[in-house]
Amino acid sequence: MPTFIEKSMPIKWRLAVLMADREIDYKQLAEMTGMHPVTISKHKNIRVMPDRLERETLEKYCKALNCQPGDLLMYVPDEPKEQAL
Repeated sequence: MPTFIEKSMPIKWRLAVLMADREIDYKQLAEMTGMHPVTISKHKNIRVMPDRLERETLEKYCKALNCQPGDLLMYVPDEPKEQAL
């Protein structure tokens, strides 16, 4: 059986940044999206893309924050590793 090495994706989740830019807290965003405040808080406090994100959830964030999906995600490539001499 093959072994798969799990590598984290270098995609940053920017929900907290967009909320700060728009001066919206998690309770306000919960009201705007119809989502539970705890869910919003969890999504706000992570820095990497959630392992699972429903399309409907992404659409709610985009509608409430007046943004595009790409505004919530940022690709950050890994730093090249230095080779030992």
